[in-house]
Amino acid sequence: MLLLVGLGNPGPSSLNNRHNIGFRIIDAINKQFKLSKQKPKFKGLLTTGNIESKKVYAIKPLTFMNNSGTAVKELIDYFKIDAKDVIVFHDDLDIDFGKIKTKIGGGSAGHNGIESIDKFIGKDYSRVRIGIGHPKEKRKVNNHVLEDFKDDEEEKIQEITESIVKLIPTLIEKKIDLFSSKVNQNLNGI
Repeated sequence: MLLLVGLGNPGPSSLNNRHNIGFRIIDAINKQFKLSKQKPKFKGLLTTGNIESKKVYAIKPLTFMNNSGTAVKELIDYFKIDAKDVIVFHDDLDIDFGKIKTKIGGGSAGHNGIESIDKFIGKDYSRVRIGIGHPKEKRKVNNHVLEDFKDDEEEKIQEITESIVKLIPTLIEKKIDLFSSKVNQNLNGI
């Protein structure tokens, strides 16, 4: 059993924010793999199904970014999912726009959604970090993450989303380095 978590903020005004890339990826996974209809459960929108014969739950926490860990904790406790079987998709300021990186554990780098999950389940889960670039000035960070992707960024975000979804079977086999490498190769046309 695996839990896929997409981080974001609820509501139509947040839909295309940089901070909501995790929600967009979960929506794309749901569509591609024909997971169940989203249902409000565990303080989020939950879907379920199978990918490559593995039982998968996917959730978009509706607790707002800073409290994402509460939804994740409720779900893993209920279904008895180990933290090592959790994969979180989220934006990352410290990665160049259009790049992705994966890792298990590590620090939050100030990402409030990750800090919340760490607090509730520890750090032994996998992360797919999608680069949204840094505005270069610390005072502009909050606005940057809560702004919508610009028109010229949307095409790249669509490519990233498609590449991630295409390679989900590799990710759920826990081959996270291979997953990261292949996604970035796809994005660079290698």
